[in-house]
Amino acid sequence: MMPKKKHREDVRNSIVRMIIVGLSVCLQITWFALVVLRLNENYLVISLITRLVTILVVLGIFGKHTAPDIKLSWILFIMALPILGLTFYLLSNRSNFIKTMRRKFERIDRKIKAAFPDDTEVFCELRQENPEVANQMYFLKHSCGFPVYHNTDVVYYKEAIDAIIAQRDALKKAEKFIFMEYHAIEDRQAFQQIKDVLIERARAGVEVRLFYDDVGSVGFINPQFIKEMRQNGVECRVFNPLIPVVNLFMNNRDHRKITVIDGKVGFTGGYNLANEYFNVTHPYGYWKDTGIRLSGDAVRTLTLLFLEMWNAIEETDHDLSRFLPEFPYQARNSGYCVPFGDSPLDEIHTGEDVYMNMIRSAKGYVYIATPYLILTDGMIRELSMAARRGVDVRIVTPGIPDKKIVYGITRSFYNALVRTGVRIYEYTPGFIHAKMTLVDDELCTIGTINYDYRSFYHHFENAVLLYHYPCLRHVKEDFQEIFNGSCEVTDKYAGKRPTSMRIWQCILRLFAPLL
Repeated sequence: MMPKKKHREDVRNSIVRMIIVGLSVCLQITWFALVVLRLNENYLVISLITRLVTILVVLGIFGKHTAPDIKLSWILFIMALPILGLTFYLLSNRSNFIKTMRRKFERIDRKIKAAFPDDTEVFCELRQENPEVANQMYFLKHSCGFPVYHNTDVVYYKEAIDAIIAQRDALKKAEKFIFMEYHAIEDRQAFQQIKDVLIERARAGVEVRLFYDDVGSVGFINPQFIKEMRQNGVECRVFNPLIPVVNLFMNNRDHRKITVIDGKVGFTGGYNLANEYFNVTHPYGYWKDTGIRLSGDAVRTLTLLFLEMWNAIEETDHDLSRFLPEFPYQARNSGYCVPFGDSPLDEIHTGEDVYMNMIRSAKGYVYIATPYLILTDGMIRELSMAARRGVDVRIVTPGIPDKKIVYGITRSFYNALVRTGVRIYEYTPGFIHAKMTLVDDELCTIGTINYDYRSFYHHFENAVLLYHYPCLRHVKEDFQEIFNGSCEVTDKYAGKRPTSMRIWQCILRLFAPLL
């Protein structure tokens, strides 16, 4: 276990690194904006060109196929502060680095999609059983490339600690390879047992790969972590490292949480590998998180999602077949599932579209757990329409926030929702980090996708869409426990808000799509 003094020093060094990078980027953007501003003040031709570019960019934004509220935020930002707004927009939407990354992912994804199985037989079987659900699976296959599986067992874990114990036990049985991809890893108590197993398995000849996001792990991992793991036989890679150069691809983070063992067993859910997720520490009260285990055919997609991100850093796996074993498996449970990923580099907002399809199909109820509730107008409309047609729509958000400003934005959406019949709960024991949606006892998603712009538009995400699995009964029971342990605030936010609060919330929501 890392000594507390050493841990504090590592946290301080990581935070200092992040501050230096942030200041460097801000200075570069400020310098560029000031230069353009000075040129505009002194040269009429340049001023006219800037105005023309502003008009063209605004028209271009208006014509884009994206959420109207995102377009509106950019347009207002650019019209209010043309130089600064144009600078940020052109950097974030015309970055050569982003274009390079997009081409790299497209090349890798062609190999990944070619490795998916033919799901025609399974899909036809589902179509006969439930055409409406089959249509949702059709979207994931034909628009996003993710097949539907049948021969797969699913176990639901209502607490992250249960999931990590099961995960550790499964890791001990690894014979060929271990893949782990997480937004945040903290090199302390909770991760230590996993770390010990990874090192032991690597020494036993198992190929072990560990992948994490640089921003997600800032303050959690010291600079020697990768060196230590590599010396013990564990391959490590970092996604999108922080650098002191203007590059707004830094805004696109790897938010996925995936573990794959021998291509036969996989884990995913909302939890990262850090102390607070397992209530070793309590910075925001009791931390509520969930996860699932997949066994059988559907693990193939989790394997390919990991290989996508691993090879995006450096393409080293030219033969994917060695990680895609054919093995006899007979599932004990019936049901259909689609593990899927979402990328900010394509034009399909898979996570948001899956959620809206589920809400649109609801007949009895929609239960949602999310730590952040920062919604597009389209999502607000779907939730409101469901409530208005008599569906019991309930949303649970944290009772104790981890980010005060984001919490303020989350609460700003309550009024619009409760006026249409949506019920809002706040998880009073602490912070609910689970990302789950359950519809009518038969359809469920569990994974990493929050109900916010970052998950829908900026992050790499993953989840599993489940239909007709026995474990959905346990998910519903868990939701009932969550409701019982939460405070319903529906009536509190149904009335009129003070003018000052409305103005402040409008300002927060104006910039929410750009965060």
